[in-house]
Amino acid sequence: MSAIASDLWQRLAAHDIGPRDAVLSFIARLARENRWNEDFAERVVLEYKRFCYLAKTAGHEVTPSDAVDQAWHLHLTYSRDYWQVFCPEVLGAELHHGPTAGGQAERSRYYDQYAATLKSYEEAFGTPPPADVWPDSRQRFVEDPKAFRVKPSDAIVIPRRLLPALVLLAALALAASWLGGQLS
Repeated sequence: MSAIASDLWQRLAAHDIGPRDAVLSFIARLARENRWNEDFAERVVLEYKRFCYLAKTAGHEVTPSDAVDQAWHLHLTYSRDYWQVFCPEVLGAELHHGPTAGGQAERSRYYDQYAATLKSYEEAFGTPPPADVWPDSRQRFVEDPKAFRVKPSDAIVIPRRLLPALVLLAALALAASWLGGQLS
């Protein structure tokens, strides 16, 4: 039986996280907290549900992508939904989130688990996981761990792609200022 045809998947797909009458939905909050658009956040929630499916069916420990982990972390804050509805009624079992203890052995363990998760995903769903939500292992375990929260009122965040243009503008402004001083 394919994953999509299973009773477990049908329950996962049908489950809405959080109160239906909330002004700020789970997806909207996930988008806001991660600076994603809501379409991407909705795709991440789908992938989170796929991860939960794998956690129950893969036959080995699974490791989420960073984006999926963000959805899991947020879902855990909806504790009544997570522990009283999602785990018992949707998954049919508890699904605990255990943080890494750190160190090279843990990094290797999670790196291998992530590779096995990606393989199990393709076997279960018949397609490779979307790379923008499930990046390769190097991205997941070398680049993603460098991320940290930034409070916008405390910092100016400039996308790297804009930096050359901003440096050029600053140089032109300095040159104009210097030339203005030379002409007076």
